Amino acid sequence: MIDFDDILKNGITIHSSGSSGPSKPFYQSPKKILAAAAVASRVQNLTPQSKIYTCCKPKHAGGLFTQTIPGHLVGASITIEEFSAYQFVREISKYTHTHITPLHAKAIMKTKGFKNLNLEGIVVMCGAEPVTWDIIEAFVQKGCTFISNWGMSEIGPVAINYTFTNMEQVEYVKSICPEGSTVLGKNSDCLYYINSNAELVVKGDICIYEVWYNTKDLVEVRDGILFYKGRSNAEVDFDNPKKG
Repeated sequence: MIDFDDILKNGITIHSSGSSGPSKPFYQSPKKILAAAAVASRVQNLTPQSKIYTCCKPKHAGGLFTQTIPGHLVGASITIEEFSAYQFVREISKYTHTHITPLHAKAIMKTKGFKNLNLEGIVVMCGAEPVTWDIIEAFVQKGCTFISNWGMSEIGPVAINYTFTNMEQVEYVKSICPEGSTVLGKNSDCLYYINSNAELVVKGDICIYEVWYNTKDLVEVRDGILFYKGRSNAEVDFDNPKKG
């Protein structure tokens, strides 16, 4: 069982997923947790009537902070289960919100049940790794509100995102996406700038650092939309967040 009250009072140390280098511990303060939860609730329109299906591991930022703690704070119903693509397809119609990774999405898309899956009225947030266009297209075609989200253990996890509600949006954003890139987002809940090396540098109440933090993510902006082009190095310099 997750002790929500203890986390909100004392904070918690979580480990990064390892996507930007070896997994490392990061302390999440109560102040940061509350700021991030407020953003996550607003972006996803979480209410006491929401029914959240948590299938990302709660020991990581995505599973704990994307919907679970925000849902707890607004009084939503929360179900936490280990991810299974087949179970997801069977159970998702009972819920209003879920958060999945691109690997989860790919597994779900391969199930027999996905072909006839109806996701109307459901908010699906997807992140942790670059969200490819085949995922966005497949899920939006099923009728859901699909939020392609960018965040890190260090900031967010709901920090920069794009909300797709129809295929016209998908087709337009895809048409201006640089070759070999993925959409990072348009709506930002942190301060950011792009430095001379095309790296995304961020700051804000939803960040564990008070200084500007160089994510080392390479981005390009087209029509006000940020696109992810890769990383400038294999690992972020965690001990010197201002560097770069």
